[in-house]
Amino acid sequence: MAVAPNRWGIIYNPKAGTRKVQKRWDEIRGYIESCGVDFDYVHSEGYGSVERLARTLANNGYRTIVVVGGDGALNDALNGILSSSVEQKTDIALGIIPNGIGNDFARFWDIGFDDYKHAVDTIINRRTRLVDVGYCAYYTGDKHERRYFLNAMNIGLGARVVNITNATRRFWGAKAIAFLASMFLVLFERKQFRTHLKINGEHIRGRVMTVCVGSARGYGLTPNAVPYNGWLDVSVVYQPQFWQGFMGLWMLLQGRILNHKMVKPYRTRKVKVLRAQNAMVSLDGRRILPKGFPLEIGIMPEYIKLIIPK
Repeated sequence: MAVAPNRWGIIYNPKAGTRKVQKRWDEIRGYIESCGVDFDYVHSEGYGSVERLARTLANNGYRTIVVVGGDGALNDALNGILSSSVEQKTDIALGIIPNGIGNDFARFWDIGFDDYKHAVDTIINRRTRLVDVGYCAYYTGDKHERRYFLNAMNIGLGARVVNITNATRRFWGAKAIAFLASMFLVLFERKQFRTHLKINGEHIRGRVMTVCVGSARGYGLTPNAVPYNGWLDVSVVYQPQFWQGFMGLWMLLQGRILNHKMVKPYRTRKVKVLRAQNAMVSLDGRRILPKGFPLEIGIMPEYIKLIIPK
């Protein structure tokens, strides 16, 4: 049976966020029902299932797919939609109800975690915008993969901070505390990675702490990036003196990290990572495991339809 055009397919990610997520989902669901919305919902069973569920919803005819989760769940849903058999991917509108550990991309659009009613009302009002999608092409050792992202790709410290933040918030609850604790941990580690990048024809070699390639704010590391101009912002962060690391942390929280003298910014449409020795790699907080290099990172302008606030 065909799905009604205005019927939502909702993916609820119960693994995301704090221990109170089930109560929160009951509240979200109750509000959606009170608004008279036609919807079906599915629970993800664990890591990777959101992608499969989003692909299934798309293939079954749902043209409004809503993710109740954080950046990682949103990333999985994006990859599920783009790997579906739907010919016109832009026929599908992607909605966000923040419910995860990291909600950086939702915050970019002023969709806050604390006001789920605003997020639901935004989807009901259905103002849509085509936004850019970043991609990373790499080899897994068995096959060539292409994964997509909406917010940012991080290599090195940035990926490790997001990974530790996700783990520590499950115990500490507050994202700000978990994020600061993660930053302190990696600052004390003071790891550097031998890196070779190619950006705008320039070869960049040396030891760096992190590289962030952002279509949006990139957890503060690409604060000027916007997901609708067809460009990627890149921040290459070299190792500061120990005291400069604390200054960099403060500037990151203030949205002024590009003013730090150990940060070199670029704007480009393609990045080639020829080397990043032993560095962790993540897309929108989801870790990927490439087998060797190079990695090719690029941007696909106006590639997915997003439901945004008025």
